[in-house]
Amino acid sequence: MRIAIAGAGIGGLALALSLEAAGLREVVVYERSREIRPLGVGINLLPHAVRELDELRLGSRIRELGVEPEALSYFNRHGQEIWSEPRGLAAGYRWPQLSVHRGRLQLVLYEVVRERLGDVVRTGHRLSAVRDRPDGVTATFDTVDGPVDVDADVLIGADGIHSALRALRYPEDGAPVWSGLTLWRGTARVAPFLDGRTMIMAGDGEQKFVAYPLEPLDPATGTQRVNFIAERRVAGSPDADWNRAVAPAPIAELFRGWSFDWLDVPGVIAGAEEILEYPMVDRDALPRWSIGRTTLIADAAHAMYPNGSNGGSQAILDARTLAHHLATAATIEDALQRYEKDRRPVTAKLLEMTRQTGPERVMQLAHERAPGGFADIHDVIPAAELEEIAASYKRAAGFHPEQLNARSSLGVGAGA
Repeated sequence: MRIAIAGAGIGGLALALSLEAAGLREVVVYERSREIRPLGVGINLLPHAVRELDELRLGSRIRELGVEPEALSYFNRHGQEIWSEPRGLAAGYRWPQLSVHRGRLQLVLYEVVRERLGDVVRTGHRLSAVRDRPDGVTATFDTVDGPVDVDADVLIGADGIHSALRALRYPEDGAPVWSGLTLWRGTARVAPFLDGRTMIMAGDGEQKFVAYPLEPLDPATGTQRVNFIAERRVAGSPDADWNRAVAPAPIAELFRGWSFDWLDVPGVIAGAEEILEYPMVDRDALPRWSIGRTTLIADAAHAMYPNGSNGGSQAILDARTLAHHLATAATIEDALQRYEKDRRPVTAKLLEMTRQTGPERVMQLAHERAPGGFADIHDVIPAAELEEIAASYKRAAGFHPEQLNARSSLGVGAGA
């Protein structure tokens, strides 16, 4: 089976490795960028994604990239705790949660693809046309040397929120949908906050700050590198530049007064090594992903807000599920149908939940019911309501501990 993948991000590379593990080795990945570079900042790999990476024999290499947060805590904009829960192994999972640098993760996946499949990543190839055939698909890629036609049995679009394959299949789809919020992402070296292994979220639907460690404590300096996301609702429309570096000082000023006794938010922002600005956008759910011998995965299929820290993890689950069905179904068409049946309803539900702030809804409820703060959070939000918000999101996303620990493997063959 000749398989072409458009896009060498986390989803595309995880798919190539999943296909190889399932015994499908005629794989070529086409990336529009001229080189694979470690771009981006931090992401969280939730236990259901770490399980899949472990089953791909990547566990030790991925664990070396970052740290395992042991707790997640939500606060209001006054620094008062709303809800805390254990994460990863501390929450009873068989797999940890990992906080890693997105670019470093992508580079490791790229290196392992080269080790296991050889030189199969073609950079500088931008998908520009698709032609369906009775027994496959012909994809045209634009390169510096002119257009290149590629015949494949199946073509998978893993080419991100601005997916060329999605645009070719759905030319009326339009631009991503802006939430009205702008994100500023960065990293900084700071003294550990709380216990040094906790991911925190503070604020509400209008303004929010997220931070989590990316590296262990450096005993020489007494600091650790943290990833942060500053978020605020702004007027107007998003800037056309999606990856613009901005000065820290104006962003820190937006969070003036957010100095808690356990974290100096404006101080973290002011000390940033770099801050990149993004509009917070997603895409509407599609009625179908698979047309002919083509389908979509990851952000190309279901770009969603980062509420819940689930985008990268869902990309890996897409990859593993699609590879499983391509390796086990009687026909490619049947495989694509089974893949959609497994993944499209789940991600459509997650898209809906993230538009309602997902598990971060606890912060919005606290703001709506007690905008000036509270003496006891349970006077504002009953404990049972807090617990159900957290549990319902885990169930929908496929990483409730009991659900994940009991689920059968997505692997194929004896290794599964």
